[in-house]
Amino acid sequence: MSFNPELCRNESEVESKLIVSYLLPKLGYPPETWHQEVAFGTIRLDFLAFATQVIPFVLDANSPLSVVMEAKSPRQNLDRHVLKFRRYLTSLNVKYGLLTNGHFIRIYERVPNDIRLAFECTGKEVEARIDNIYAIIGRESLKEKPVIESPDILPIQNNLSLGSVNQEVSDSQPVILTPQGSRNLTNSEVQSPPPANLNTQSVLNSSSEEKRKPSVKVIAVYHNKGGVGKTTVTVNLAAALSRKGKRVLVIDLDSQANTTFATGLIKFDDEEEDNLKECNIRHVLQSEDFYSIQEVAKESQFNNPEIDVVPAHITLMQYENELNQLDYSKLMLLQKLKDVEDKYDIVIIDTPPSLNLYARIALITSDYLIIPSDLKPFANQGLLNVKDFVKKTNEFRKFIGKDKIEVLGVLPCKISTNARFREYTLPAHIELVPKRYDLKVMKSIIYQREELSKCLETSQDVGNMQIPDPKSVFDYKPDGDSAKEFEQLAKEVLKGIGGKK
Repeated sequence: MSFNPELCRNESEVESKLIVSYLLPKLGYPPETWHQEVAFGTIRLDFLAFATQVIPFVLDANSPLSVVMEAKSPRQNLDRHVLKFRRYLTSLNVKYGLLTNGHFIRIYERVPNDIRLAFECTGKEVEARIDNIYAIIGRESLKEKPVIESPDILPIQNNLSLGSVNQEVSDSQPVILTPQGSRNLTNSEVQSPPPANLNTQSVLNSSSEEKRKPSVKVIAVYHNKGGVGKTTVTVNLAAALSRKGKRVLVIDLDSQANTTFATGLIKFDDEEEDNLKECNIRHVLQSEDFYSIQEVAKESQFNNPEIDVVPAHITLMQYENELNQLDYSKLMLLQKLKDVEDKYDIVIIDTPPSLNLYARIALITSDYLIIPSDLKPFANQGLLNVKDFVKKTNEFRKFIGKDKIEVLGVLPCKISTNARFREYTLPAHIELVPKRYDLKVMKSIIYQREELSKCLETSQDVGNMQIPDPKSVFDYKPDGDSAKEFEQLAKEVLKGIGGKK
């Protein structure tokens, strides 16, 4: 068993070749002691390994969670991820964390309210240094504190989301998490006095979680006119909702893949390193039995907190005719989203500027529709096409037993900040939409500001190359006017879909 960092070309290969095939076995973790894609509220871990596995988990100073392992693309600088890694370890009270991009391997140790670098080596050195790594995070090395395993509790499963934790946890605020599928708390456990250091409000009864009906809301951002700001609205609205504590999934259904780029998933400048071509939205629509949302979605770091994104790809346009011939393709996204209803609060779908299959799938799948428009003549004329398209889609929705899609309104977007335009021309444009097209106009307005374009143009240096590293407007300029406008839009959307402001 050996490891060669040169064979790792992307993040998934770092996971499979370094962590799964080499490190976990060498460190003494059999398959039943480690878990992949584990979520604690908004925190999502690549790998979680246990010296001693105990469920329910008590996230206090004596947490049984042993080692978090996070894999990044070989092209990514690990320094960029240290702050987020610090949040993982301190929030979950995990003693050690391993952060790697294949070329470098770091082990961080949690100290009170912070982390420190405990070990570092290159990927080429890992075989020579494996004993040093084992001494720190090997399974037997971490068994110094014996923990009695709770009886009658089912083991945690891979790809399991462990409830919803809406606030960060710390040493002074322990939290008990009972995963879905585990036993219910007994009456005596609920009624008996809790330990002195336990906040009783943080006991999550799994039976009440199971009874809670999923309330995920799906929103399409659509206009058949291009250049009206659909991508800008999609990614920054997602960022605004995520910052309000909502679990957000973004789906890119446009073959131009602008949203995929804007959320930072295109980190390659050579098609040989393209890690999206064989795993994107096309595969979700094409396969009835494989390529679940959870498999295809990738964590995007264009915003803090992170957002999951189902990417698109330029090859999507080649498969439209083939997908059109599949009876189930129009309903596949709707069906597969049911499998992650309890993982997300809001799904936002970016659409192509056309009346094609992918736009139709978006409108069939969604509960709500936002129509971005610069309110110029061609965009306004396109509203007639949008209305007709929605009408025909609603006829199909009725056939499959779904209510009509609810139009949240036309969103003024990419609007000039010129003072005279705002005072005289804009009100006339806004008034025209309901009068001529019988569509309501949203109260929020997104103006065309420099920060909105610049936040998508940021990059990072990796060796001699510059790799795109776009940011949400909140991460780029959190106190700017654009951030305030999207904050207002998020409030309006939450009110419109029945969520809290």
